[in-house]
Amino acid sequence: MDSWDHFLLIILAAIAAFIPRYLPMLFFSKREIPEWFNEWMKYVPVSLFTALVVKSLFITTAGYHFAPFAHVNQLIAAVIVIVITYMTRSMALSVILGLVAVFVITMVM
Repeated sequence: MDSWDHFLLIILAAIAAFIPRYLPMLFFSKREIPEWFNEWMKYVPVSLFTALVVKSLFITTAGYHFAPFAHVNQLIAAVIVIVITYMTRSMALSVILGLVAVFVITMVM
């Protein structure tokens, strides 16, 4: 891959990132969004985040099998993050302490 291919790849990635942001804005800018759609959209970030976390904790990359204890260090860090988040309600503190917990637990185990 030469530099022209890299440049073309960056341009295409920018277009691919721009289209899903621009089209909904264009479509919904002149229309009223139904209330049921707004209610439904409140759950999308939580469900997407949950799907990402559950996949990385319980699914192995070798064959995509369910393995409840394949990532024990990450499971322990997830429990620590859940407790910190419940006690502090701080997203930034939870992320930082979660990263520290994963690092320390991985180094110890």
